[in-house]
Amino acid sequence: MTGKLTHFSDSGRARMVDVSEKTSTQRVAIASGVLRMQISTLERIRTHQVAKGDVLAVADVGAVMAAKHTPDIIPMCHSIALSGVEVEFSEILEPDDQGCVGIKVVTTATCVGQTGVEMEALTAANVALLTIYDMCKAIDRGMRIENVQLEEKRGGKSGVWKREAAK
Repeated sequence: MTGKLTHFSDSGRARMVDVSEKTSTQRVAIASGVLRMQISTLERIRTHQVAKGDVLAVADVGAVMAAKHTPDIIPMCHSIALSGVEVEFSEILEPDDQGCVGIKVVTTATCVGQTGVEMEALTAANVALLTIYDMCKAIDRGMRIENVQLEEKRGGKSGVWKREAAK
């Protein structure tokens, strides 16, 4: 990495980076995040006892829609022809120091193109968690989103980057 911020012109103005000279390659980005909640909230999600419907099914659709609309909400983000968006949910049953359990989401965005899909994967993860929050806020306003982050990216000139495991 060069350390240079590419979304700024030489005069310091924001710009969309010109990627026309880049080679099209397969690009993959994986992002994750966690929504912490009361155990009773998780149980209601698990047993489909939330008044607004199947929480994880709606969050899955929300994540895919968000990935597809990322350039509509991130100002300098390129429009990308996504090849796929995968969304996986898992339960975190070990309570944290506040007694909260959670749902972890992992999103994977893929394309063949001239620029990466990190923003699409991150946007998908955030919207999945926000959707769960929205659907459950009436029963648990204390939920909190944590650790939304890029886990891995592949493709392009910079190759593979993976988050190091916490020590």
